[in-house]
Amino acid sequence: MMENANDIPELAVRIAETVRGVMLDLRPRLIEAALTGRRGESENLRHQDNFLSEYDLWMHRRYRELLTPILGSFVYASEEAEPEVIGDDPDPDLCVLVDPLDTSELAVRGLLGYTHVMVYSRAAARPVIAVVGDIFHHLQLYIGARDEHGTDRAFVITADSQAYELRQRTKKTLSESLVTNFLMRPGERFAPLAQKSRLLEALDTPGSDGKSRGRIGVDFGSVSLCHVAAGMTEAVIEFAKGFAVWDLAPGHYILHASGGTVLDLDGKPVPLDYHFDSIAEVAKAMDRRQRFVAAGSVDLAQEIVESLH
Repeated sequence: MMENANDIPELAVRIAETVRGVMLDLRPRLIEAALTGRRGESENLRHQDNFLSEYDLWMHRRYRELLTPILGSFVYASEEAEPEVIGDDPDPDLCVLVDPLDTSELAVRGLLGYTHVMVYSRAAARPVIAVVGDIFHHLQLYIGARDEHGTDRAFVITADSQAYELRQRTKKTLSESLVTNFLMRPGERFAPLAQKSRLLEALDTPGSDGKSRGRIGVDFGSVSLCHVAAGMTEAVIEFAKGFAVWDLAPGHYILHASGGTVLDLDGKPVPLDYHFDSIAEVAKAMDRRQRFVAAGSVDLAQEIVESLH
């Protein structure tokens, strides 16, 4: 559910405006890449299975440049490089997790493109701000932020700067739900999903009027959890390869701030503590993957976990 909001925490607004500015600069370049076919693919030495473009690398450098005067000293943990300390403090509290251009393979085709920035307090062992930007759509910025009272809150801002607070209110069962999954890769993702017969049968169960309302959709990275936070979808499942931390953590925090939940495949809550205790631990976290079920309610998440076994 969305309600008008005008009290987003100030630092979150500054980070969000930074993300908006980077997207504004990048969008025409992506459109040109899509229409000319010159997509700027680069060799991906860090993640050989992933598409990497020159735009990912530009955004990686641009975020580091723009966030430095806002945050001062921080650990910069981007998907496109090893973690590094920015500023004068050799052991800063803040860690900034960045996925410069998620779904870059689709972004350079002008179809879909997202960008993630999360500010994590190592002292608090949790995120304090997350922004997920949608490059091509009207609902443009999804935000999670801790306010002055210590309350986590979630927001969405449109392309014309209308801001709404996100709160979970609707409770649906699995048979009524739109459940999404990153199912684009045929062997690695789609085939395992097609074998989840209990899940598919539950989604196809008709209601009292005889109509089947459950649906499977495709969605991507952190924005998939943001779509649950906004009530556009009911749940996200990832049981095959697992999401890397930069794909999961920003959306996880935004969904949490809206009142949603993320469970592992044993039905236990996935904590917001990502163990960024030291630079070495941050580097280790970059290599971990998390399988999960994310939903607007604990009941729905548990129902889905049960259907996956």
